Amino acid sequence: MLVFPNCKINLGLNIISRRSDGYHNIETVFLPVPLEDVLEILPSYTNTGEVNFTYSGLEITGEPSDNLCIKAYQLLKKDFPHLPAVKGHLHKAIPMGAGLGGGSADGAFMLILLNNKFRLGISIEDLTHYALQLGSDCPFFIINKPCFAESRGEAIQPVDLSLSGYTLLLVNPAIHISTGWAFSAIVSASPAKSIKATIKQPVDSWKNELINDFEAPVLSNWPELKLLKQQLYDMGAIYAGMSGSGSTFFGIFAPGVKVPQASLPANYFVKQFVLA
Repeated sequence: MLVFPNCKINLGLNIISRRSDGYHNIETVFLPVPLEDVLEILPSYTNTGEVNFTYSGLEITGEPSDNLCIKAYQLLKKDFPHLPAVKGHLHKAIPMGAGLGGGSADGAFMLILLNNKFRLGISIEDLTHYALQLGSDCPFFIINKPCFAESRGEAIQPVDLSLSGYTLLLVNPAIHISTGWAFSAIVSASPAKSIKATIKQPVDSWKNELINDFEAPVLSNWPELKLLKQQLYDMGAIYAGMSGSGSTFFGIFAPGVKVPQASLPANYFVKQFVLA
C-alpha cells in the first residue's frame, strides 16, 4: 500500500512565549503543498514484530531509530500488539531540515497507512493524539488542510483559505539552520494582530503584515537569504516568506503570472506548483 506524504509551508509564524515545559507558544497558518515523498509498507510475514525500512531519493540524515516512520510503528505496536511486522520503503523528495515538515508528514502518514492497511479502527481524533507524540507539527498532517495552529503548533483548526490558481514557488538554498539556534535568537512577544486575522485579507496586503518571527535573525545572519527573499519579489511575487525556521523561502504569484526561474542559482532546490 502506497501513500504520498506532502509537505507544508507556514504562512506567518509568531513566537508568543516560552512555556514551562521548554516549548514555545506559537501561532501560524499551515498550508499543505503538493511536494510529496512516497511511503510504502507491506507485511513482512515474520515473527519479529519489527519494521524494516529501505530508503531512496534525497539523503536522509540521522540514526534510523530516529526516523518518525519507525517511531510511528513502534507507537502503535504498544497499543495494538497484534500489529504484524512490516517492510517499508521511503522515497524522499522533500528536503530535510528545510522548514517544510517532511519528516513530520512521513510520521503522520505512517500512522494513517498502518491504520488503514491493518484496519485498526483508530479515529481521526485519536490519530492526532498519536501524531502529537511524534512531534508538534505531526497532527496537522492528519487533517492536511489549511489550518490555524496555536500552542506548540498542535492546537489546530481548519481555516477558510483558498489560493486556488495562485502559483507557489519553493526555493531551498541548502543552508542548514538549527531550530534551537533560531529559537534562542527570538525575543518572544504577543503580536499586535493575529495571523488568523491577517490571512483573511487579500494576499497583496500580506507583505507588510504577515510576519515570520524567525526571519529577522535568519536574514541578519545569512545575507544571501535576504537577497533571495528580495529576488522573489523582484520576480513578481505578491508575497514572499520563509517557512518555519528556514531555510526554504517561497513566493506566491498571482494567477496567470509566468514565473521566471532562470535567475535563481543552479544549485538551489526549486519547485513550482499551481495551487488547487
